[in-house]
Formats: sequence, structure tokens, C-alpha cells
Amino acid sequence: MSLRNRTFSFLCRFMSCATLFLGCLSLRAEQVIPSEDWEDDYNPIASPDALVGGKVRIYAAQYPKSFNYYLDTTAYNATIYGMMFDTLMGIHPVDASFEPLIAESITVSDDKLSFLVKIDDRARWSDGKPITAQDVAFTYETIMKPENLTGPHKVGLQEFEAPEVVDDLTIRFTAKVAHWRNVLTIATLQILPKHFYEGKDFNKSNFEFPVVSGLYRFGTVKEGVSATIERRADWWLKDAKRFQGVGNFQTLEFRFYPEREMAYEAFKKGEFDIHAVYTSHIWVNNTEGEAFDKNWIVKQAITNHEPPSWQGFAMNTRRDLFSDRRVRLALAHLLNRERMNNELMFKQYTLSNSFSSDLWDEEHPNPNPLYEYNKEKARALLAEAGWKANPQTGKLEKDGKQFLIRFLTRSASSDKFLVVYKEDLADLGIDLEIVRKDWAAWMKDMDEFNYDMTWAAWGASLFKDPESMWYSKEADRPAGQNITGFKSEKVDALIEKQRSIYDIAERNDILREIDQLVYQEVPYILLWHIDYTRMLYWNKFGTPYTVLSKFENERSAWNYWWIDPDAKADLEQAMEEGKALAPLPYDISFDEEFDG
Repeated sequence: MSLRNRTFSFLCRFMSCATLFLGCLSLRAEQVIPSEDWEDDYNPIASPDALVGGKVRIYAAQYPKSFNYYLDTTAYNATIYGMMFDTLMGIHPVDASFEPLIAESITVSDDKLSFLVKIDDRARWSDGKPITAQDVAFTYETIMKPENLTGPHKVGLQEFEAPEVVDDLTIRFTAKVAHWRNVLTIATLQILPKHFYEGKDFNKSNFEFPVVSGLYRFGTVKEGVSATIERRADWWLKDAKRFQGVGNFQTLEFRFYPEREMAYEAFKKGEFDIHAVYTSHIWVNNTEGEAFDKNWIVKQAITNHEPPSWQGFAMNTRRDLFSDRRVRLALAHLLNRERMNNELMFKQYTLSNSFSSDLWDEEHPNPNPLYEYNKEKARALLAEAGWKANPQTGKLEKDGKQFLIRFLTRSASSDKFLVVYKEDLADLGIDLEIVRKDWAAWMKDMDEFNYDMTWAAWGASLFKDPESMWYSKEADRPAGQNITGFKSEKVDALIEKQRSIYDIAERNDILREIDQLVYQEVPYILLWHIDYTRMLYWNKFGTPYTVLSKFENERSAWNYWWIDPDAKADLEQAMEEGKALAPLPYDISFDEEFDG
């Protein structure tokens, strides 16, 4: 999970490119995407020195319940699946405009309700069959089938009627209502091969992907241990200018570990090559020793324009225990984030008071108060909500039920934080029971809303859409993103209002209102965030000058880095002779390094 906090200057630039991306639809009548003057050109971030080949080993969190991103929407899955299954259109890595991919164009009608997609007649599946309009229609049908657990992906597609196949290479989507997101939904749809999936149970399509469309194909899987993807030599777009210097590794091997601490020890032993650090004490206190002192392992802090992510303790408001806002607010006041940041995270983080921190800037200062640690406030709120201490046990009770929170967790690394929280809860007569499961079991419980409270972390999109997470209609969708069961008529009305607004600045005004309303209802106890990516890697790679791309975290390394044979030989010789390598810069700023 990446954490980012944007700056005001970035917000302006981001809004500018976002306007180019979507806002242009309001400037003309019928519009063809991409624009007429678009032409294939080299990727401004990719290095011309990049070499194809070699193998990179990557830490990829806990073993997933599925590698199918339509069924398991983790950030790792999004990237891996995206390397195997192309979308209808790509997005330029710097200005965020649309580029052709499977589709050569999308024509948007003047009323913004009709989207005519023209598929490139050269587009091919990995088995040589052409990618057709029937595949696009099948993808829509697969996602929208009620029995398929594709909840988050239904949110955008439900705005459309079933698409009409015009001919083998042309398909028309018709939207039920105008929505700024519609063209984005279509353009970023990852297309499935009908001839492989038809007749199969899609919910069981977890670990087999014999037919793909992207640069990489699925390789081998060692259950619970590792999985690989392999670069294809026959990808139909491999010679396009914009893909030169991109996707350089022949093999990407993803290594799975149940705990980050365990993964880090494996990284130091050389069991994998790249490690992004999301644990403060590792970054501050545990990056010493010969490999670091002699620069065999590179340590860098990289700042770019990745949209800010956020994390918090999610409360299941479907359950009586959390249905009262006063209780949720009291629980927020009982979480001593300041102590955790100071004592457990070396003051590395900023405490969060927004679900979209980049919406707030000097012109729009964030009015959300920080819910400070305050036991007396919490005690008063709980008493107001009817919770009283049992004079015999000291435990809080209401209607004969004791106040007990079962905290669903998937990692032992969260224990040190939960211990602090548990002690403070206990002072007020609240019990907290930790229920630990592996990733797959945790995801299953989350899909079925089977939890009291959990630690949830969310990535952020370039284009903010509040619907899947905060709309009341999404609260009861299994395997959806409204995991807290959040419902608010005021927020629903604002979500409806922003749908037809194509101007991003105007839409952001509404998003700020939504952010305030949601924050006041406390569906999550927000935690903290950090505004750069902490990278460690063995010193054998070539990288772009920016190291990472403009909008992505460490996962952009998978696409843009390559094995540098000279650096690899130097590393091996240095390790054999016990010599030091020349240091690389610690701080990397995308804006300072990018000259495209």
C-alpha cells in the first residue's frame, strides 16, 4: 500500500492534465479520441539505454486469493493483471491523455451518451486469434453477471446498456445517463478472450491465464511461494515507439511472504531484488551493515506525483456496535495516533484528516479537525450513546451486551499498534479481540462483510470517483468497495450531482463537500500517510533518471527498469572482493530529474 500526500503545486499540474484528459469532452460536439494529431512517439520517461532480458525478483505481499484482478482488486493484482491484459486504450505516462491500445479510437457523441469503439485490426490474442468486438461485449457480460464477484468493476459499467456489436471490429456503448466517468470506464476496460472464458465459471478463474493480450503471459506458480510472468516476443505492439524501453525484464518473479518483516530479511539475504519499505523502523534503524555501507543495496527516497493513498481502521456500520456515530467518534478519540507515530514510527508520518488530502490546498484549506486522542471526550460520547460500566466487572455494557470489538487482521506487524489501542480501550471497559487470518481468508471475510473492525488501506486513482466507496447503493454489494456499509442521503445527492460535471475544478468542489461529510460520519478511523516512496534495491539495475514514473510507486520499476550488465558485474565483483560501489543519490525528485 503506497501512501502519498500531494502538494499544492502538484494539485495544479494534476488538475491541468486531468482537464486535458476528460474535460476536453465538453469543448466540442462529437469527438474522436485520441485527437487527430496523435502519433506514436517514444515514452518520455523510458530510457533509450534500457535493455531487454534478464529476471527480476519482486516482493508481492501475501499470497492472493486470486491473480484475477476482476475478482481480487489488490494493487499488486492490478499491475500484474494489467501487464497481461490490455485495456481498450492506454494513458500517456506524463500528460494522462488517451492513447490507442486495443482500440484505435473512441468516438463520443455530442450528447456524450454514445461511444463508438473501433478496434485496431492488428490486435491479437497471444494464441494468434484476432481481438474482436465480440470479446469486448463478452467482457461486459462477464463483469455484469450478478453471480460473478466483480463488484467494484460493475460500478462504472452499470451506467451502460449492453453494448451493441456493429461488426467484428466495431462496438457501440450507450450510456443510460451522461457521466464524466463513462469514457474512462470504456477506455480502461481490460478485455477478456471470449473463446477461452465462454462456458467457464469466471469466479473460479483465479490462477490460469493461457490466453492474454498484453506484453506478458502468465508463467509458473508455486502455491503460496511465487509466481512468474514472461515477456512475449510476439506481442503485436512490441515495435511501437511508445513501448520501447518499457517492459524490459524477460521474467518477473513475484515472491510472497506472510509478513513484511520476514520479506525484508529475505531481501537482505538476496532472495529478491527490489523492496519498497512501508515499515518505519526498518527504514530508520535497520538499513545498516556491509551491503548498505558498501552500496551493494541502494537506499532512495523518491518523490513523484502518485495520487495520495490512505488507510484507517474500517468499522462495519452494518453491525449494531458501530451504527451510532457517537460510538465511532469515541473510538477515534481512543486511538493514540500521536503516540504511535512518535514511539513506533519515528515521527515519519503525517496524521490524516481527509480521505483525499490532495483536494485541500492553500486556496482550499482542510476544515476537517484531527480527532485527537482524548479519553474524556470518548467517555462522554459513549455514555451519551447509552454505554455504561458494569459495576461488578468494569466492562461497558448496553442492553445486556458487553462492548467487544473483534479486530480482523492479516498481519502480525499490526500487533504493536493494536496493543496500544487495546490498552486504551480497556481503560474505558472495552475489550478488543484480535482475529488474524491470511490474505485469502481476510479477503473472503471482507467480501462477505464478516468483520467488526479491520485495518484497510486504499490506493488512489488519478481521477477521483466517490461512488464505489461512499454511495449507499454500493453498501450491500458483495465484494464491493463500500466495506463499511456507509450510507448518507446527503453524500448520495452529491455523488449524483457530480456525475454530469465534466469540469474537474467544479467537480473537486463537490468532492471536498463529500470528503467533509464522510469524515464527520467516521466510517474509518483515519491513520497516517507519507509523501514519498522508500526504495531499497540491489545495485544491478539501470533506471530512468526519475527512477520511478510520474504517477506510480515502486511498481513502475517493473516496467521501466532493466538489468544493467555492467552494474551487475560490478556488484558481483564488489561482493566477491568486499569492496564498495559508488553511492547513488538518496533523494530523487521526479520534477527535478524529468526533462521530457
